[in-house]
Amino acid sequence: MRILVVGGSGLIGTRVVDVLRGRGHAVTSVARTARPGVDHLLDLESAAIDDLRPLLAGHDGVVLATRADEQRVLPRPAYPALRRELVEPVVRLFTAARHEGLTRGVVMGSYYTHFDRLHPQWRLTAHHAYVRCRRDQAGEGRAAAGPGLPVAVLELPFVFGRAGDRLPNWAGPLDRWARSRAPLVVPVGGTATASVDSVADITADALEQARGGDVPVADENLSWAEMMTRIAGSVGRPRRVGRLPAAAVRAPLRCGGLLHALAGREAGINPAHLADLLLAELFLTPTTGRSLDPALRDTFAEPVPSAGGTPA
Repeated sequence: MRILVVGGSGLIGTRVVDVLRGRGHAVTSVARTARPGVDHLLDLESAAIDDLRPLLAGHDGVVLATRADEQRVLPRPAYPALRRELVEPVVRLFTAARHEGLTRGVVMGSYYTHFDRLHPQWRLTAHHAYVRCRRDQAGEGRAAAGPGLPVAVLELPFVFGRAGDRLPNWAGPLDRWARSRAPLVVPVGGTATASVDSVADITADALEQARGGDVPVADENLSWAEMMTRIAGSVGRPRRVGRLPAAAVRAPLRCGGLLHALAGREAGINPAHLADLLLAELFLTPTTGRSLDPALRDTFAEPVPSAGGTPA
């Protein structure tokens, strides 16, 4: 197959390109900035359908592996700006892909959409503009693709790993915290986790099978305490990780949400409701059973630069 990977210079995109080529597929890599291995430069947010069609022509499938910063604080309401970043480019991309006769696609999404379906009483799309955009991205992207172009949406949790100098954008703060002398104290909840290698393998499988649907991805489910314990071990500073009382988690986040509201600002994930997520067990089943340890070592074996890396 011939596959176009949009966001091919990021952590996930780089690994997807490597895995697809390792399986014998021809890959075209597209990114916003020039880097070794990038075949074409494209800003997906500003690209029109007519800009995308020549890039997609002759390909069998397309992977969208661009990143989004769900914590970015924007003028209230945040949804229109996030929609321009997350939803509208996907609609144009898959409209162009349908016109060019592509037969399969994969979008890197968020596991928050999984929990929105599983727990509608949490009202995640009402509380968090980012989750609403991820839901709309999947639905409107598939509508644009049409029935002849199945689109698999990989619902991703925390993704660990390294591809050259590309790292998760949150790796730097956790790395510095784990290496510091500051106490490690975390909420009582937990999260699903995955390695970038698993994400790339599942992406390649979805393309080869022309698979559609929502695909939650997880290698291991970890409490926050388990995750920080293993990160501390990976950086060579193993120590006990304490647990914060729920009230100590809720109060500062609610204050942060109030301050944003008073300033006419809003984050993609609203801090006023973030504590509910941090205190929950955001676990996915089934898991792959693949150990996260190699990805943890890749992410944290060396000090992460202050600027961090660029995930997909």
